[in-house]
Amino acid sequence: MLQKAIENFVKKFLNKIKDKKVYVVGHFDTDGITSTAIFSKTLTRLNQQFSIKIIKQLDKKEIELLPKDQIILFLDLGSGDLEELKSENPIFIIDHHEVSSKTIPENIEIINPHLLDKYEELCAAELSYLTSKTISENNKNLAYLSIIGMIGDTMEKKINKTRNQIINDADVKIKKGLLIYPSTRPIDKTLEFSSHPFIPGITGNPQGIYELLKEIEMEKIGKTYKALIDLNEKEMKKLVTAVLLRTHSKEKTSNYIGNLYLIKLFNKIEDAREISAMINACSRMGYSHVALMFCMGNDSARKKSKRIYVKYRQHIIAGLKYIDKNSKIQGREYVIINAKGNIKDTIIGTLASILSFSSVYKEGTIIIAMAYNEDKIKISSRIAGRNPDSNRNLKKLMDSVTNVIGGNSGGHKMAAGCTIEKEHENKFIELVQKKLEFELVKV
Repeated sequence: MLQKAIENFVKKFLNKIKDKKVYVVGHFDTDGITSTAIFSKTLTRLNQQFSIKIIKQLDKKEIELLPKDQIILFLDLGSGDLEELKSENPIFIIDHHEVSSKTIPENIEIINPHLLDKYEELCAAELSYLTSKTISENNKNLAYLSIIGMIGDTMEKKINKTRNQIINDADVKIKKGLLIYPSTRPIDKTLEFSSHPFIPGITGNPQGIYELLKEIEMEKIGKTYKALIDLNEKEMKKLVTAVLLRTHSKEKTSNYIGNLYLIKLFNKIEDAREISAMINACSRMGYSHVALMFCMGNDSARKKSKRIYVKYRQHIIAGLKYIDKNSKIQGREYVIINAKGNIKDTIIGTLASILSFSSVYKEGTIIIAMAYNEDKIKISSRIAGRNPDSNRNLKKLMDSVTNVIGGNSGGHKMAAGCTIEKEHENKFIELVQKKLEFELVKV
């Protein structure tokens, strides 16, 4: 079903772009950036003229700026704005977010798993890769980019039939291990900047790390510790146990053990999780162009991205410490973290995600995180534990609030967000509290 839809999409896309320029609009997260990199290479191999724009969100202003004389290709966005995109202009969308309209405007062709009879969870980068591969088998060497995008959208634990095929296409090595990154660096450095999971007393705490490694009798090789991928089974078990004790987690050990994806990049074996985090960091710090060039294989961009990533991790650690030390609004199975201007709006969603994967809040707790962005407020919501069977729907929650006070909303059942005017700050908190205290947000 999916392949047929892609083949139909490709046929129409290739027909429309003849003698036309393509205007590619990609989302600024890892999934969107890797999707854009896949299509940048694909269009280049077709000798197709194209330009690129990376954006945070597709709002009314961005839609008004779309060129009228080019073929528009949206990657990792657009599904929530079908009515607003209705025009005479041919538009193609590759996305995996929930679709806003039951009817697809005539000018729009879309690949989205939500529109298929049999839903299969895939991220935009995976869909972009499958589309690229359908255009030409020569594009199979782009599969590794879709693996990075898939990890960026935290889908690596759900290996369905199509995802398994993509993994087989990609030149990646897989090893079982503790799900912290980078697995290719000394374990003490990996623990220091661990945010998935956030480890109390360890993340950002060199002394705590020293005590943990001493406790499990982890020895150095020369002046440095082993990397995670070099640990033997006994060492790995000791490390996992020590980490679980510090997270006070009641989750199964298997939730902390999974596939470590190792890819070859710039002639070096890298942890795909770290590459995904670096791409995300560049965009969150305002350097989406560096992230894209990094994915395209530019060595100068690789060096810049490493420097940006160091600063980004410092922001993350500082943000987590700020949240830990400052007051929050807590209610029945929810917490509202209003960071105001103390945390960058571009990383507030990342912090909400980190907390949702940590043991700080019990499973099922709705985490609402807010940060100022000039005259607006960026809001991100997550469900602690990320249980897909939760009877709460964050996308509907965000939509219901913005329908009352205005703003733009989007996302999924488990992870959604919105942007509102700063003047509605108190009203937003009031409405969210009311809905979460007295209503069950149903699927």
